[in-house]
Amino acid sequence: MTMPTITAGELLDMVREGQSIELIDVRTPVEYREIHVTFARNVPLDRLDPEQLANEANQAQRTLYFLCRSGSRGKQACEKVRAAGCQKVINVEGGTQACEQAGVPVVRGRKAISLERQVRIAAGSLVLLGAVLGAFVHLYWIALSAFVGAGLVFAGVTDTCGMAMLLARMPWNQVSESGDAKAGATCGSCADDG
Repeated sequence: MTMPTITAGELLDMVREGQSIELIDVRTPVEYREIHVTFARNVPLDRLDPEQLANEANQAQRTLYFLCRSGSRGKQACEKVRAAGCQKVINVEGGTQACEQAGVPVVRGRKAISLERQVRIAAGSLVLLGAVLGAFVHLYWIALSAFVGAGLVFAGVTDTCGMAMLLARMPWNQVSESGDAKAGATCGSCADDG
């Protein structure tokens, strides 16, 4: 069964019509702090409780709308909540990026390195490390590069990335009570996909 979606333009039309929208942003707290739709609440994908959301939505007879940066994590959230028993789930195509481009009201904060960019940096570093150590220390180190490569293939095939789930829980991807990042995934001009 295909996942129902709406475009950012359709979301904007719903807002202009005054419709009540339960919009859940499933990005990390740091990504959310960087930019988010004004009426979205942040429930990171790695902390999502599909059963609780499904029960609340079913009891209130409301539709849940999900978004992330570009749509992939929002789709995963929809699938999880639908599997938990709520059929009224809709993914916002193109995520926050598309919403910003369509003119949906957003709040801007401090820039951050997106989760997908962190995955590329970590995976690339591990592949490079494995190749260098394999060439200069011992051939067995090439297995590190092979392991990371296999993980990337798995992530591409299943649309589930273990490295992203791990990185999402790192301190630099969290926001303290005061709203400041705990560590260094912030950057003056960095933001990529996700």
